[in-house]
Amino acid sequence: MSAQPPLYIRMHERDNVAIVANDGGLDAGAVFPCGLALRERVPQGHKVALVDLPAGAPVRRYDVTIGVAERDIPAGSWVHERLLRMPEARALDDLPIATTKARALPPLEGFTFDGYRNPDGTVGTRNLLAISSTVQCVSGVVDYAVRRIREELLPRYPNVDDVVSLEHVYGCGVAIDAPDAPIPIRTIRNLALNPNFGGEVMVVSLGCEKLQPERLMPPGTIPIADLRGEDESLDVVCLQDEEHVGFESMIDSILRSAERHLERLDARRRESCPASELVVGVQCGGSDAFSGLTANPAVGFATDLLVRAGATVMFSEVTEVRDAIDQLTARAATPEIAEQLVKQMAWYDAYLARGGVDRSANTTPGNKKGGLSNIVEKAMGSIVKSGSAPVSGVLAPGQRLGEAGAPRKGLVFAATPASDFVCGTLQMAAGMNLHVFTTGRGTPYGLAAVPVIKMATRRDLARRWHDLMDVDAGRIATGEATIEDVGWELFRLMLDVASGRKRTWAERWKLHNSLALFNPAPIT
Repeated sequence: MSAQPPLYIRMHERDNVAIVANDGGLDAGAVFPCGLALRERVPQGHKVALVDLPAGAPVRRYDVTIGVAERDIPAGSWVHERLLRMPEARALDDLPIATTKARALPPLEGFTFDGYRNPDGTVGTRNLLAISSTVQCVSGVVDYAVRRIREELLPRYPNVDDVVSLEHVYGCGVAIDAPDAPIPIRTIRNLALNPNFGGEVMVVSLGCEKLQPERLMPPGTIPIADLRGEDESLDVVCLQDEEHVGFESMIDSILRSAERHLERLDARRRESCPASELVVGVQCGGSDAFSGLTANPAVGFATDLLVRAGATVMFSEVTEVRDAIDQLTARAATPEIAEQLVKQMAWYDAYLARGGVDRSANTTPGNKKGGLSNIVEKAMGSIVKSGSAPVSGVLAPGQRLGEAGAPRKGLVFAATPASDFVCGTLQMAAGMNLHVFTTGRGTPYGLAAVPVIKMATRRDLARRWHDLMDVDAGRIATGEATIEDVGWELFRLMLDVASGRKRTWAERWKLHNSLALFNPAPIT
């Protein structure tokens, strides 16, 4: 874009600011085709005042007030966070409730992927052995065992993709009976039930921890074992059992247990499944001002395609939708779903208040360097990942799709913090079998258990990180592609990745972030 004339992008006709689109930004004196001249240098992605903004005037982007001018801002000036006062959060009462009647979109039929069918009706996109644990103390032992399993056992089971450790830092030294303790406990439980693990639940315990195996997995919580008609007793290797004499005894016990699960996993084969069996988590991280202009709208278009195909899409990040709560409650399929949305927002408001902060703590130095002045502007660009379909359900943190009272299909809001790793962990616990992650600043984020498709918001990032980004959405800003073009490209790529026909860059490089539990309960 450097060869192009000065160019800005305005999101709505009523906006009084626009973002500079040119690579590298523009210097003072640059003149846009409309005749507006820059009074100072404005970096790429940052806002320029299209008209004179007197002190106290609302500053609008996305046809939303993202801030109030702290002083007079002449037309052509750089509008950044130091010049804006952030608006108060929208109150959670007197909201529009299930008022938006979405335009009926025709079903999308005939699209399939090759997946692994599970006895409980879910479908995996990968065939993995997962080893759960009840406490962080055993992590070193499990990591050692995983290395041995990869070296000694996996070559004998070629239909198993890998073995992964569901490592976490919970289990002991925690207030296990605190009101919020169910969140991390059900998260660990539901991680083990992710569709990509084929229903093979294997646990390593220390023995003295607070989170005992029977508390983690009470009888009846392993639905796949129940459906097989097998003994539903939990497969647990307890390191403190008297039968273990020495470290090698512990490792041998873990390997013997792993081999039983590997034999069953190795018998599985991919088969054609309708696109309706996809469970896609969408998320953004390292966001910039282009996130809401290119990548996230393309994800939103693909989200609508998935919903039309009967699939499930989860969007999340409470603080990054909080300022658009009125949009969400209006799009709720029923008043009851709108009430659930409000309940999750109110819980999180109170959670932040207990910590002495509010939603404004969300934005990072990188967000601001990329042109996002505050969480209001960031939220408006984040929510477009959800597309236009009605919100068909809400999941509490750590809850799994299809649990009692939980939604199963459609567009689902899964309440999570905005932290990339915590959000990804909770979406994985909810049952996602494919992940889509957009970024403007760049991040090597990945998950060991679920393939992650990464989308760059800008051409320059896609060029520099050519072997980390799977989709270049920056072509939308340059006019080389439309939102619809990139949305369809993403949709087809999801089917290929879900089928194992293509691997994401994160998979090829084996870039895997650690799982990160959300634990709002006290640590003792």
